[in-house]
Amino acid sequence: MTTSLQDGQSAVGRAAARDPPLAAQVCGAAQGRGDARDPAPAPWPPVRAFVPPADAPRGAAADRRKKKDLDVLEMPSIPNPFPELCCSPFTSVLSAGLFPKTNSRKKQVIKVYSEDETSRALEVPSDITARDVCQLLILKNHYIDDHSWTLFEHLPHIGLERTIEDHELVIEVLSNWGMEEENKLYFRKNYAKYEFFKNPMYFFPEHMVSFATETNGEISPTQILQMFLSSSTYPEIHGFLHAKEQGKKSWKKIYFLLRRSGLYFSTKGTSKEPRHLQFFSEFGNSDIYMSLAGKKKHGAPTNYGFCFKPHKAGGPRDLKMLCAEEEQSRTCWVTAIRLLKYGMQLYQNYMHPYQGRSGCSSQSISPMKKGCLRLGTHGSPTASSQSSTTNMAIHRSQPWFHHKISRDEAQRLIIQQGLVDGVFLVRDSQSNPKTFVLSMSHGQKIKHFQIIPVEDEGEMFHTLDDGHTRFTDLIQLVEFYQLNKGVLPCKLKHYCARITL
Repeated sequence: MTTSLQDGQSAVGRAAARDPPLAAQVCGAAQGRGDARDPAPAPWPPVRAFVPPADAPRGAAADRRKKKDLDVLEMPSIPNPFPELCCSPFTSVLSAGLFPKTNSRKKQVIKVYSEDETSRALEVPSDITARDVCQLLILKNHYIDDHSWTLFEHLPHIGLERTIEDHELVIEVLSNWGMEEENKLYFRKNYAKYEFFKNPMYFFPEHMVSFATETNGEISPTQILQMFLSSSTYPEIHGFLHAKEQGKKSWKKIYFLLRRSGLYFSTKGTSKEPRHLQFFSEFGNSDIYMSLAGKKKHGAPTNYGFCFKPHKAGGPRDLKMLCAEEEQSRTCWVTAIRLLKYGMQLYQNYMHPYQGRSGCSSQSISPMKKGCLRLGTHGSPTASSQSSTTNMAIHRSQPWFHHKISRDEAQRLIIQQGLVDGVFLVRDSQSNPKTFVLSMSHGQKIKHFQIIPVEDEGEMFHTLDDGHTRFTDLIQLVEFYQLNKGVLPCKLKHYCARITL
């Protein structure tokens, strides 16, 4: 048995002596494609066989045979072909390619609210974008994806809110929140998010736009938009704004100038000379927010406030509060700042919205549409057996109807979902309990039209034009003005709805 073991070891030794690179190849294969700088594994100790001492010398031939056997047995050390079995845990022996790939993205639970304060908790990866979160909620709730769903960052303690851009990482937004702040993420529609790409003429009034270089002829709003997206040229937005003085409660009316490098104000009237311009704020390390209650929380002179908030703001003192005279002016400033900050990224968000992994299309049926009553061929409800009493109340199930909300609340809802032409809702009238009001947006303004009930031969109808066009219920009225302009400034396009998550 001893002889056989020695013979086997001798054979191994002879093989290693003949072809030493073979062992290195085996070791290299086991190590994968590791870094060449990694320390080499420790070799095995030399193999020495135990040879019992001889009783007496048996001549020179026997001595030579013993010496030869010992020379063979005392061969050089054999490299370990399986170093991963005995190497230090701090040595990277096996490459990552030998292990199955694992998802290294950490997950975190976020909470998203709707306008009726219902919420849903979502477990999301750390690199999820705002558009991904919207798509997830659209799929889970079976909503129609018309690319107007938006995630909002709401800061109630300072009365601010902003649209989280589709490409922004949600976890990064949450990382800027303080531990004791009751901030929230809201999920709702924003029809004005990319409206400036469709109708730029509503966003850049002529009296607020100028150009750093001379231009030949008139510049159209579309060309102004292209200049914002260009890296070589840019338009200047200028005008008077109310600015809150740092560390004080007072506001001061100052002439401001928006350029690609930041926002500046003039220390001498409307002068644009460099010696009169002082830097006010940049865009890289701060976000632009809309003020929700500027008069109440910050003593603003108007309700059209906005502000710059640094990513790591220490408190309200770090806010740079501004206030415009009207909504159109505020919209122009905020839109221009978004374009200068994000540039082509906004255009890519608009042109290539994320379609979702499950192929959800805009043809999907939303549960919000289940209560809709379509008209028959003669303008009457398809359910002919319904009584006039039912017709007068069936509108309550519609997403565009808001029961017992005030005029101010209606205006707030429309502003939140975007001052786009045709955004509307229907509500109860506060001044006359038996009538309704159609509130809608047109030309960056909100207008209100009273829906009056009229009686004819014992039947009740609704009308907007003193009885010239009559409808048996509000659903007929809304559907008619979605197809026809009539007495309204434009057709009804997008309804304001309070969704439930």
